[in-house]
Amino acid sequence: MNRHDPKADLHRYLRAAREAVVWKTEGLSEYDVRRPLTSTGTNLLGLVKHLASGELSYFGPVFGRPHDEPLPWYDDGAEPNADMWATADEPRDRILDLYRRSWAHADATIETLPLDATGHVPWWGEQGEEVTLQRVLLHVTAEAYRHAGHADIVRELIDGSAGMRPADSNMPDAGESWYREYRDRLEKHARRAHDRTGAAGG
Repeated sequence: MNRHDPKADLHRYLRAAREAVVWKTEGLSEYDVRRPLTSTGTNLLGLVKHLASGELSYFGPVFGRPHDEPLPWYDDGAEPNADMWATADEPRDRILDLYRRSWAHADATIETLPLDATGHVPWWGEQGEEVTLQRVLLHVTAEAYRHAGHADIVRELIDGSAGMRPADSNMPDAGESWYREYRDRLEKHARRAHDRTGAAGG
């Protein structure tokens, strides 16, 4: 029976989430890669910036492994959510390169330390007084997949592109007409359910 290395498994999932997020930015204009598609401003390049900053923080100072990347959006006095969007003066390539450098720094930490290595997450308050690499790796991987899901939806709203990865969309192999009819059918069922329950169901 094959026995898997838990750290290697977690690391593999983190790498897959990273690649998925970057893939969602490909082939877009400077406007589309930055445009906010939700009422709270969710946008693709902002997700990349946020994830890069998070990996540098969680796999850097938390385990006594500082990095030399300036993150001015975390400085005292920076505006709220400054890590969640890119200004017109921040080149896309610079943010994507920052993300890839954060991978290298995080990967070195993950590969060097055992899962039971301990660190400290000061922004977690009392619960962050002592954390293990395993807990942080789980947290960051979950965060990466949460934002990969955001990126899925934002990209679909921009140009209809959807799927999990370039080689395997993990979606039914159907054309636009099938999906249009499928969506219309879901809409009809949603309205029928609402009509049956009225406003009582929300």
